[in-house]
Amino acid sequence: MSIFDKSRIAILEDKTLWKGWSHLRGITFDFFREGRTPHRLSWEVFDRRNASAILLHNVERDTVTLVRQLRIAAHLSGEHPYLLEVPAGFIDDGETALQAAVREAREETGYQIARATPAFAAFMSPGSVTEKLHGFYASVTDAERIDEGGGLDDEQEDIEVVEIAFTEAMEMVEAGEIIDAKTIMLLQWAALRRSGGRLIVHRCDVAAGLPGP
Repeated sequence: MSIFDKSRIAILEDKTLWKGWSHLRGITFDFFREGRTPHRLSWEVFDRRNASAILLHNVERDTVTLVRQLRIAAHLSGEHPYLLEVPAGFIDDGETALQAAVREAREETGYQIARATPAFAAFMSPGSVTEKLHGFYASVTDAERIDEGGGLDDEQEDIEVVEIAFTEAMEMVEAGEIIDAKTIMLLQWAALRRSGGRLIVHRCDVAAGLPGP
């Protein structure tokens, strides 16, 4: 039994501090836990939509297709502003997490995939951000790449598509050259399932969202 099993949170105030593409909220709440004096806290919460990401793995060549794009927060933190990542984006209204992952793969890399494997769903920064990320894996072939990708012009996306060996990608993680969390998580997920150079996966059909062979 956890010491928090009987804890209780009472929200006293939930106010908008700023609202634009995302939503910054000021939350004031009382926290009650057995054996301790109740205390009041005021935290800032960044309200963002849930998102999906997908690792595209060409099993025949044992390569992964990643994208490189501008990340202003990385730049402000003193890092190189163009990060190497898996395709990813917000889940639109009416979409499933799987459908969003497939759409992002198509827009950013040009791959039109039919099946993918759910890998995980995780809060990326639960202390302050509401977004939950859904990670997927897909084995792909050259035939599934129907155009060059590169993102959408109307969203002002400027994306470089990069195909590298799976082993090189893992080495880049170790060397600190791939520093995007979702990309590291999906690469590690795939690496843990490698058996004799092949992945043992459980796929889902994109259209139906149901398990497939």
